Amino acid sequence: MAIELKVPDIGEFSNVEVIEVLIKKDDKVDKEQSVITLESDKAAMEIPSDHAGIIQEVFLNTGDKVSQGDLIASLIVEDSGAEPVLKEQPAEEKTEEPYKSSPEVTEVADQAEASAQDVLPYAPDTKTGVKNAHASPAVRKFARELGVNVNLVAGSGPKGRITKEDIQKFVKNKLSAAHTDIGGGASLPTIPKVDFAKFGEVKTEDLSRIKKISGKHLHACWLNVPHVTQFGDADITELEEFRKENKAEAANQGVNLTPLVFIIKAAVATLKMYPMVNSSLNQDADSLIVKDYYHIGVAVDTPNGLVVPVIRDVDKKGFIELAGELGEISQRAREGALTAKELQGGTFSISSLGGIGGSFFTPIVNAPEVAILGVGRHKMEPVWNGEEFVPRLKLPLSLSYDHRVVDGADGARFITHLGQMLSDIRKVLL
Repeated sequence: MAIELKVPDIGEFSNVEVIEVLIKKDDKVDKEQSVITLESDKAAMEIPSDHAGIIQEVFLNTGDKVSQGDLIASLIVEDSGAEPVLKEQPAEEKTEEPYKSSPEVTEVADQAEASAQDVLPYAPDTKTGVKNAHASPAVRKFARELGVNVNLVAGSGPKGRITKEDIQKFVKNKLSAAHTDIGGGASLPTIPKVDFAKFGEVKTEDLSRIKKISGKHLHACWLNVPHVTQFGDADITELEEFRKENKAEAANQGVNLTPLVFIIKAAVATLKMYPMVNSSLNQDADSLIVKDYYHIGVAVDTPNGLVVPVIRDVDKKGFIELAGELGEISQRAREGALTAKELQGGTFSISSLGGIGGSFFTPIVNAPEVAILGVGRHKMEPVWNGEEFVPRLKLPLSLSYDHRVVDGADGARFITHLGQMLSDIRKVLL
């Protein structure tokens, strides 16, 4: 019996590029064997076969764009419960043609395309200040050629659809505004273009896809969020002793009990005390959305750049379970194998550079979150206890926050409370 292999649920993405076709006609495949590889703006993902059998025909090539439900290949299997291919269905059965011609579905597809284009690996669900654009693929291509973000253009067509004339008008207005701003001090000055080859030998290297997209997001966060960074430290002498005492037991369960595990748990305990830090401004910046869940984004350094996978419901997980999930998701981040869901929904982020070195730094808020914790490398310091100096292990902490949401006093209280949680990790359990 012949069945169809289709693209499964790949999250909110559409028009994702096929970067590798792993099968050909007459190949024998096993169930769960990868058949194609897709690459979104966030990560590469392999799509497995849901049946074993012989490939009858392959319908995709490298470079094609696919969405959920698109046909990958037809497969000859012996599974009698399999769904037959569409071409063997009765003539009265509906094909995909009405789906493609439906105006309502076309509009939803356009919205999904706009969302996928604007999704960022650093903050995949960032929607602040962005509307879904209604534009045809030809208009979107025209906008890209002119370097225009189609989501910023007002549409004059039916139901607000954007036309080429709207794109041209937008560009003219921007050029006019830039001309008006010259000498007025309102526009950002540009960095002069320099021919570096005049001074010595150079070579040009392309930025990775992740760095290009995350760079735009970081720039947007820096320009749009009024940053304040509060510095502090935590005495983790007892915590480190506790961690070492339990490290072997954790290893027996196949997990690495790192200091970051305890920092994440302490951060969640502190977020419960200061819920405004676990919130987001709405798009109009006139109200606060306070979240009653704790999904923590952890910055991971990968060969292709920084990504921030999200560990969900941290408050409901113990230290050992959290350590296992942290190690597994970090490894897949470095391999570029994260799913879309694993990069979405964060409420608070942590960037730990302790394994590399350094102390205090100013991390950029990962909007639409309102705060991010930077963690440096711990070191032994002499501390006066009232009678003598004693060696204590100190951990540098840097909390950057959106000053529209978090006042300076609350920022100081947050990092102080976090230090108390880390100095006596038992308080996390209360």
